[in-house]
Amino acid sequence: MNSELKAKAELFRSLHVPGRPLLLANAWDAASARVAERAGAAAVATTSSGVSWTLGTADGDHVDRGLALELTARVAAAVSVPVSADIEGGYAADPEGVARTVRGVLATGAVGINIEDSHDGGPAPLRAVDDQAARIAAARRAADEEGVPLFVHARTDTYLRGAGDLGETLERAAGYLAAGADGVFVPGVGDPAVVAALAEGIDAPVGILAGPGAPPVSVLASAGAARVSLGSAVAEAAYALVDRAARELLATGTYASVAGGIPWGELNALMLREG
Repeated sequence: MNSELKAKAELFRSLHVPGRPLLLANAWDAASARVAERAGAAAVATTSSGVSWTLGTADGDHVDRGLALELTARVAAAVSVPVSADIEGGYAADPEGVARTVRGVLATGAVGINIEDSHDGGPAPLRAVDDQAARIAAARRAADEEGVPLFVHARTDTYLRGAGDLGETLERAAGYLAAGADGVFVPGVGDPAVVAALAEGIDAPVGILAGPGAPPVSVLASAGAARVSLGSAVAEAAYALVDRAARELLATGTYASVAGGIPWGELNALMLREG
């Protein structure tokens, strides 16, 4: 099993190429993962928001770790491409807990993680660099002990939460890489000049969060991005369709909102296929 995981992890790592970024339309269940794979995705990443919502709770370290890992296992079993799990802050209060989470992630068949430095309910919006570095180091050790080169994508929310500038972001990135991270994810950045500065200043693949209003992939690629994710945007769009369809049905008794869906037979056949 570990040899298969190792090979898949090495493949996933190889997909992070500055200027030719890995593109991720983030999934939140087995069906969304399989649809993304069918579209040609080279890998699948979960979105913690979508995972939390589909499990009946809010994003932001509210979801039960066991439930999140069970869902990740279903996603990994549904596709043949590498899977990366968004584990928020690690689903744990301390580094050892993060290590337990990472061992659980590997047991699901996933070969990458996102781990963020946001600290909901903490004394500051972000964890201190040393604190977050210790959590990343624990994740790295846990994966190394399992013999799997897990891709640790260290997310820093300096821009997303207005908690730091370029200098702070580069300082955090350096600390996280020294602790064992393999890449750095900086959501909240859309300016190609800032993306270029991040790619220049971070000695590792840089991930960018995209969506409506963001520059196209070609521009982000030219700026040096190695990974472009849609994050929660796909799940948000899916739930927006539910909202539109329900409102239309209740207000006018019509059904135009649900036109254009994947036909039942097509989607059902896709899910009948063995993972």
